[in-house]
Amino acid sequence: MKRIILMFLRSFFQLPYYLYKLFALCNIEKYDAKTRYAFLHHLAPIANRRGRVTIECHGLENLPRENGYVMFPNHQGMFDVLAVLETHEQPFVTVMKKETKNVFLLRNVITLFQAEIIDREDIRQSMQVIMNMTKRVKAGENFVIFAEGTRSRKGNELLEFKGGSFKSAMNARCPIVPVALIDSFKAFDTKSIKKLTVQIHYMKPLYYEDYKGMKSVEIAELVHDRIQELIHQNAPEFQNAAQ
Repeated sequence: MKRIILMFLRSFFQLPYYLYKLFALCNIEKYDAKTRYAFLHHLAPIANRRGRVTIECHGLENLPRENGYVMFPNHQGMFDVLAVLETHEQPFVTVMKKETKNVFLLRNVITLFQAEIIDREDIRQSMQVIMNMTKRVKAGENFVIFAEGTRSRKGNELLEFKGGSFKSAMNARCPIVPVALIDSFKAFDTKSIKKLTVQIHYMKPLYYEDYKGMKSVEIAELVHDRIQELIHQNAPEFQNAAQ
């Protein structure tokens, strides 16, 4: 929370303009997805710098050349999306919990993303979200889904990935891109405002030929293990322990 306040304080004079743009761009009939995303993509590195966070990005060359893929990052906290926003050039769509849709400013960001809102307690509504995502991915939109379902709260250790999170990608037969986030939890989920480096690794995708015939839980386990292995190889605490 302290770092969020720092971001706002260091953007005090520009904040009215940013808010004006945010509200104006919510007119989705006037502004297309690329225009809306360009604003968020431009704003993310400014906010990160003012929050004393540096993003160290790896593996952009692994992203599929054609749009219509789903990225599956590990979920460490509220900062995760900012790391993806700063580094991912092409527009993407998020899947967000229903609890966020009425939160001030977040509801405007949801509109800009045209995010899918999921109620995990409503099976029928969740199935509809999967169907919507399948159609949108087939139409060339990119998605970010946090397969753990909730933030880890275990630092750089992952929770189990839920197989159902992969259903839309499987139905669309699209590339699945594992994304590893390291130390993202330290940005907003600790009280520190010290300078921080967050790593984001876009890993080699799984194409349909790689996962066809696999069950969703098997894909979930495979993606989970690949991300956790990369984190163990690159997170400072694991590197120090190995020395």
